[in-house]
Amino acid sequence: MADAETRIKETVADNDVVLFMKGTKSQPQCGFSSRVAGVLNYMGITYQDINVLEDDAIRQGIKDFSDWPTIPQLYVKGEFVGGCDIITEMTLSGELDTLFDENGVTYDKDAADKIREANA
Repeated sequence: MADAETRIKETVADNDVVLFMKGTKSQPQCGFSSRVAGVLNYMGITYQDINVLEDDAIRQGIKDFSDWPTIPQLYVKGEFVGGCDIITEMTLSGELDTLFDENGVTYDKDAADKIREANA
């Protein structure tokens, strides 16, 4: 398991935004992963997607690493942000915009506003 932990640490450290998910950003394989990837894709976020279905050690390792039981999991600048429900709430409240702004992550502000308008 140390190998998985090392790979997770390196991935999170080497990328500004990382989404551990089921499937890929272009082909999510569960509804929760699809929702989070959809938000990030729509907002034009550049992020590393890690398909946990390809590696059981990573799939369990990320849960242990974050002490969070579910996937997807979003990391920004090395910090665990949350899963689907938290990312959805943060998107709708504008907190995700703030997090990206504070961490120098480029995103499409108009797209973020459109998500909120569509869900108002």
